[in-house]
Amino acid sequence: MCGIVGLFLKDKSLEPQLGALLSGMLTTMCDRGPDSAGFAVYGAPSSGKAKITVQSADPGQDFDGLAELVGGAVGGEVLIARKDTHAVLTVAADKASAAREAIRTARPSIRIMGTGETIEIYKEVGYPTEVAERFSLSQMSGTHGIGHTRMATESAVTTLGAHPFSTGADECLVHNGSLSNHNNLRRELKHDGMTFETENDTEVAAAYLTWRMNQGLNLGQALEKGLDDLDGFYTFVVGTKDGFGVLRDPVACKPAVLAETDRYVAFGSEYRALVNLPGIEDAKVWEPEPATVYFWER
Repeated sequence: MCGIVGLFLKDKSLEPQLGALLSGMLTTMCDRGPDSAGFAVYGAPSSGKAKITVQSADPGQDFDGLAELVGGAVGGEVLIARKDTHAVLTVAADKASAAREAIRTARPSIRIMGTGETIEIYKEVGYPTEVAERFSLSQMSGTHGIGHTRMATESAVTTLGAHPFSTGADECLVHNGSLSNHNNLRRELKHDGMTFETENDTEVAAAYLTWRMNQGLNLGQALEKGLDDLDGFYTFVVGTKDGFGVLRDPVACKPAVLAETDRYVAFGSEYRALVNLPGIEDAKVWEPEPATVYFWER
């Protein structure tokens, strides 16, 4: 079933409230997916820096000395900010790939959630309200964010199986539905150099969009291509460094609501996820059309 939320801010004065607003939206969707939850928040970029979000089942052991270890491997300063089972490492942007490889080599039990100039990704097994509280979502600021509550009807309840999935720098995707051609598409994408951490069909969708954007398309164009190449039923909410997109399959059997004001664009699997947003009573509210790309970009 699953529940999806997303919030793209146009008004900079709302940026300190992004986490609080997104947290309220996410926790409203708890009964659509009580197994696990996750969210991605896009904050202000640091000039010349990249962030790597990592997760560990044993953070006390895995994160101790990690910044020094990675810094020594890449030949530069690495900062670490720990938050429960996750941590965010900040490195020089040109050393991000080397830092990822250093993490995988030295601490193979650590899972890399995402990398980019602005993105941080947090996801865990557990009731969505508790997951949001564990990572202090309500205290985060930023320009836009997406979130997901999961009901694992087709796969195990695990941290790696939770959404969002990130397969490119500052890119992530959440999904409600099921793809029918993901195994064939996974093989094709692997042939073109894409890598995968899970067997989840949503990770294939994320990798497909990354693959398309690596070809020079923007998010809106990549989503348009997806209508030809992705089979099944799905609602996607996607984030990039500067963009926010929504796409439903041609049948559009999964529920979805969009709202837009001059201050924000908001998405929810149900309208009740949007009711506490400021000025929602004056928003344009509509159900996204099937097979229609909705895309906002700074």
